[in-house]
Amino acid sequence: MLAQLTTNNTVYDADTDIWWNPDELFHMLKTCVNPARVGFFERILREQQCYVPNKTLLDVGCGGGILAEAFAGLGFSVTGIDPSAPSVATAQRHADSQGVDIRYHIGAGEQLPFADNSFDYVSCCDVLEHVQDVDAVLSEISRVLKPGGLFFYDTINRTWLSWLFLIKVAQDWPRWAFMQPNQHRYDRFITPAELIQKMAETGLANGQTRGMVGNYNILKTLYFLRQRTAGRWTYRHLGERMLMREGRDTNLCYMGWAGKDR
Repeated sequence: MLAQLTTNNTVYDADTDIWWNPDELFHMLKTCVNPARVGFFERILREQQCYVPNKTLLDVGCGGGILAEAFAGLGFSVTGIDPSAPSVATAQRHADSQGVDIRYHIGAGEQLPFADNSFDYVSCCDVLEHVQDVDAVLSEISRVLKPGGLFFYDTINRTWLSWLFLIKVAQDWPRWAFMQPNQHRYDRFITPAELIQKMAETGLANGQTRGMVGNYNILKTLYFLRQRTAGRWTYRHLGERMLMREGRDTNLCYMGWAGKDR
C-alpha cells in the first residue's frame, strides 16, 4: 500500500498551461471543486461576520491561481505563493489577462517570506497532502496570520476509501486512472483529528470541518473515468459532470476553517 517513496510534485512544472485549459486535469479544480469549497468559505465569512472587502488573503500553494482568483472575486486583496515557478508564471499571466490584481511569489509553505501578522486570512487548499513538513507549513501559516484571522483549508483524509479511490483508481489502475503515478501518496494523507491537533499546537483553533463529497455515485464515477481513458471524453467532459458539494462525509476529502486566537 505504501510502495511510493516520494510525492510526484513535478507534475506542476509543465511548460504549458495545465490550469486554465479546460481539457487539462487541474482545470477540474475550477469546475468541480471550487463551487463547493468557495461556497463553504464564503458562508463561513458571513457567519463569522468577517466578510469585509479589501481584507488581505494569502493563498499558500496557489498553483496556477484557480482558487486565488476566486478569492479575488470575493473582493479580497490576494497574494499567492507556490514553489512551482511554471505554475506561478501561469497564474500571473492569467490574472494579468483578466485584469485581476493578484501578487504572486515563488516560495515554499515551510518558509513564507512574509512578516508576522501580515494577513487577515490564509488559505491552503489541496496542498497539505503534498508538502514535505505539514507542521512547519501550519506554523508558518499561523505566524503570518493576524490575531483574530481565519485559516481556510481542504485536504484528503487517510482512510481505506481514499486509498482505494485516490491511489488505486485515480493513479494505479489504467482502466480508470486520471492522475499521474505517485501524484498522491497515501501516507501523506492526514485525518481531520490529526490536522485539528497539529493546528492547535500552532495556535489555530478549528472552527468547523465539513466533507467534500461527489454529487454522483461510485458506478457513475467509474463510468465517467472510463469514458476518458477510452478516449471518448477529455477532462473538460469530466469537469462538467464530476461536481463536488459540501456534505457530512469526510471519508475522502474534507475542508474547514480555523481561527487564530493569539
